[in-house]
Amino acid sequence: MHAAFEYYLFYKPFQTLTQFSPEEGKKTLADYLKGLKKDVYPVGRLDYDSEGLLLLTNDKQLNHRLLNPLFLHEREYWAQVEGLVTDTALQQLSKGVRIQVAGKAYQTRKAYAGLLPDTPVVPDRNPPIRVRQHIPTSWLSLCLVEGKNRQVRKMTAAVGLPTLRLIRYRIGSITMEGMQPGDLVAAGPEMISRLFSRKYK
Repeated sequence: MHAAFEYYLFYKPFQTLTQFSPEEGKKTLADYLKGLKKDVYPVGRLDYDSEGLLLLTNDKQLNHRLLNPLFLHEREYWAQVEGLVTDTALQQLSKGVRIQVAGKAYQTRKAYAGLLPDTPVVPDRNPPIRVRQHIPTSWLSLCLVEGKNRQVRKMTAAVGLPTLRLIRYRIGSITMEGMQPGDLVAAGPEMISRLFSRKYK
């Protein structure tokens, strides 16, 4: 990796746009990230109402490897959903479900879906989720190798489990462990190599 390249891990907060350009009434990366080189940009996106791990770099080759679906790089999301997660729902999510992408039906690729046994230790969200009385919530893990627009939310909705909170926990073998919303961590080549050390099965 070229010495001039820079790599950063950022915990994108809830209700923040994955862009530096201003947009009226909404926070952007520019509200949190100061002093980065002008050619350092996020790899991919996280929705405005999603949070979690985001990689920023000026390494265009790495950007290509992470965004090109041919490389099958894995991303893990933790979703707090409304309702109780059944084995049937997990099987459906793992095999792939039909969602709408750009107005057309799309069958998601095989994924890993599992119920998190306990409520994960994650930062409080501000504002917190809206909890409906008498309706339980559950946390599940979804590992994907594709990233269609709002894919996780569409997938959980397709099996009757609306997503209330969505966190990208892991990219490859790099996790957001120990990070708080708004944290920025400089990543060296050794850490970046871990992006590809975990192969999707």
